[in-house]
Amino acid sequence: MLISSYNPKEMGDILVVITAPDSSEGQTTTVKDGIAQVKSAKDGQLLGYNFMAASTILPELKDENGQVFLNADQVAKLNAKLTAAGFYQKLTADSTPKFVVGYVEELKDHPKSDHLKITQTRISKDQTVQIVCGSPNVKEGIKVVVARPGAMMPDGKIIWPGALMGVESDGMLCGFRELRLKNAPDEKGLWIIPDDWQEVGEPVDFQRADTFFPAK
Repeated sequence: MLISSYNPKEMGDILVVITAPDSSEGQTTTVKDGIAQVKSAKDGQLLGYNFMAASTILPELKDENGQVFLNADQVAKLNAKLTAAGFYQKLTADSTPKFVVGYVEELKDHPKSDHLKITQTRISKDQTVQIVCGSPNVKEGIKVVVARPGAMMPDGKIIWPGALMGVESDGMLCGFRELRLKNAPDEKGLWIIPDDWQEVGEPVDFQRADTFFPAK
């Protein structure tokens, strides 16, 4: 998994690259030649790298703000910098779409919650995942936006595989508030996608999604 973000107004010219969730056991940081390597203090697992003066490595970052989807060539340039600095745990490009159109096939009550539901949501022709959802309008037979593990939400939250009250959940079904769609109502609830809008499994077309709600 590879999650990258670049926010020059808040952090300066730093590319943050995350490869695993933060460790509850603490972190260790090693800095060499303008690169900070972050590892789990418990087992040494690589959690990510921070590349300072990142635009000197990838000049195209000047057009970015928020999550950055690095292609194989860009990852290769970052890996070359890691090698030159003496770091030998490399990055692997991840081109898997993180926001896809899903279809809620099955819904059942959560055994430990009055408001949570357990969904079986199809995210491609041959893949269905279990996602726990608390939205008031979740139901069977709807198309929704699914944030897959590795997605970064507009507020900076990263979606990881996990569990809600003891039930495994592999992603998130997204609502108006989480997606921050243009002109969307400020209320709880999933964005239910019309059947003819996009096909299940397709990456979400956010440019088109921002035209869904008419200007107020």
